[in-house]
Amino acid sequence: MPSKKILEAKQATVAALAEKLKTAASGVLVKYEGITVEDDTKMRAALRAAGVEYSVIKNSITGRACDEVGYGAMKEYLHGMTALAISQDDPIAPAKILKEYVEKVESFEFCAGFVDGAVVDVATVKELADTPSKEVLVGKVLGSLQSPLYGLCYALQAIIDKDGEAAPAATEEAAAPAEA
Repeated sequence: MPSKKILEAKQATVAALAEKLKTAASGVLVKYEGITVEDDTKMRAALRAAGVEYSVIKNSITGRACDEVGYGAMKEYLHGMTALAISQDDPIAPAKILKEYVEKVESFEFCAGFVDGAVVDVATVKELADTPSKEVLVGKVLGSLQSPLYGLCYALQAIIDKDGEAAPAATEEAAAPAEA
C-alpha cells in the first residue's frame, strides 16, 4: 500500500490533469512508441509553439482523470505507452501537428481524442488533422464573399464606362447649337 504522501501526490496529479481536460478545447491520445529522440524533440517544439501541452502520463492517472471529467470512453485506449496532447484554445492544433509524425513513424499512431466535451475515435481525429487552419478557412470565406462583390463592381464599372462614352458626345452636341 503506498504511503499517504505518495497517494496525496497522485491525487493532486489526477486533479490537475482533470482540470486541464475540463478546460481544454481538444486533446489527442497517441500511442507513444518508436519515435526517435530527434523527432520527439522537433514534435514537442512544434506543439509548444502552437500552445499545445504534450506529456506522457501513466495510464492509470489519465484514466482516473478521464473518469472525473466524463471521458470514460477514452479508458479503453489506455494501454501500452501513451501520450496526451491538450490544447486549451485551438481544437485542431494537436491533431494537425501530430499527424506529421503519425505518417512519418510507423508505430506512432492516433488512439483517440476529445473535442468540445465528447470523446472521438481515430477517424474523427484524422478528419480534424486534415481540416485547414482557421486562417485558411477565414480566407476562403472572405474570398467567396468578395467574388460576387467583384462581379457587381465590374458590372457597375461597365455601365459607367458605357454611359461615360455617351455623355461627352451629348455635351458636344448640346454645346454646338448654343454657339450657332
